[in-house]
Amino acid sequence: MKNYSWFIFSAFILCTSVLCAQPNSLFFQKKKNDQIILGWRTQKEVGFNLNQVSFTNWNSGGTNSISGILTGKASAKYKQEKWFWNSNFNINYGLNKQEGRELRKTDDAIEVISNIGLEKDPKSNWFYSSKFSINTQLANGFNYPDRDNPISKFLAPGYMFFGVGMEYGRFIERMSFYGSPFTLKTTFVLDDDLANKGAFGVDPAIYDLEGNIVKDGEKIKQELGILLTNQYQQEVFENIKVTSLLRLYTDYINSFGNIDLEWELNLDMKVNKFVKASLGSHLRYDNDIKVEVETNEMTNEENVIVGPKLQWKQILGVGVVVDLDNFLKSNSNS
Repeated sequence: MKNYSWFIFSAFILCTSVLCAQPNSLFFQKKKNDQIILGWRTQKEVGFNLNQVSFTNWNSGGTNSISGILTGKASAKYKQEKWFWNSNFNINYGLNKQEGRELRKTDDAIEVISNIGLEKDPKSNWFYSSKFSINTQLANGFNYPDRDNPISKFLAPGYMFFGVGMEYGRFIERMSFYGSPFTLKTTFVLDDDLANKGAFGVDPAIYDLEGNIVKDGEKIKQELGILLTNQYQQEVFENIKVTSLLRLYTDYINSFGNIDLEWELNLDMKVNKFVKASLGSHLRYDNDIKVEVETNEMTNEENVIVGPKLQWKQILGVGVVVDLDNFLKSNSNS
């Protein structure tokens, strides 16, 4: 998307993240009870959401189904007077089984995010910062009901970002703005079939007139561009926490102004010590990802790829979440 409307849309999202925050949670003024905690802080939790629907003589119709999502989160944060280091690890995997259908995957993501920052002026909220992230999936992805031809695999694709820039945010764990004029984006497609097809933007294989491969498809694509991120995390009400992570990227060489968008917005509602309800939204746009696969009903032509398209995933679930640090601590004390 090369239109200026995407720049306006990106600015709108950034402003929305700020406006949705409570005024006293922003970092333009310090709350009286706010304190910067120095040293190490770690947190680990695992969760499981289970949903089941069953019908017996139900006149409105329906299909018996059961689905579950396993989640895991871990974070390690280190803070000194002039510098900090934050790292996060997230993993999700979900399956769904409907009556009369094979087992299908509903969610699959693994991600590592790490950033380090240095404060030169103690009176400023600006940090020199460097960010690193890598994300991919665990299992093969399919365009169901076709289970013979995977459309994605582990590290096919995989995305790695590494860059240096400036970050704004006194209480960096709660909210920050980051801008990097030099960010290296690396796309991995470590599968021969997908690489030869030119999936996820890598250069496809070159064939001769008889259909033989003259040159294999590239498995790595590198780009250098601008990265902007906005991170927000706040307990807006008691036991209700909002987290938002927005990432905007455009490459200098390949279609400058064509913005890759990634925005995750989650609302976590804690019922008690172990039970939690969650509502999530995940928006994604990448010009290199062709996400639409359609079949022409008139000609019965298959595998017609249309794209790129704006991708959107919504999640609503209730499940059990265990804070491993508190759980192990309570067991050791007893």
